[in-house]
Amino acid sequence: MTTAYKSLSHSKWDCKYHVVFIPKGRKKELYGKIREYLKSTFHELARQKDCEIIGGHIVQDHVHMLISIPPKYAVAEVIGYLKGKSAIAVASPIWRKEKEF
Repeated sequence: MTTAYKSLSHSKWDCKYHVVFIPKGRKKELYGKIREYLKSTFHELARQKDCEIIGGHIVQDHVHMLISIPPKYAVAEVIGYLKGKSAIAVASPIWRKEKEF
């Protein structure tokens, strides 16, 4: 089986991470319209950091994600970015008026 390596200026890489994260208080709020919104939001935010979400599941109270992260970024930095920006987007009153869940 051959792997398609990605490359930076001085390296070739294939870094994939299986990440699971849980919202505060493990609230069962990740369903319905918010689930579809989060899916597209996670993909867009990952693209902004030169990352690719290969697969994942948004379950009622947690998120599983297989993500490819370039070695120039720390895993914690990218996941913190995804969690922070998506939380702001969901909590935004402007978004809630447009997307009634």
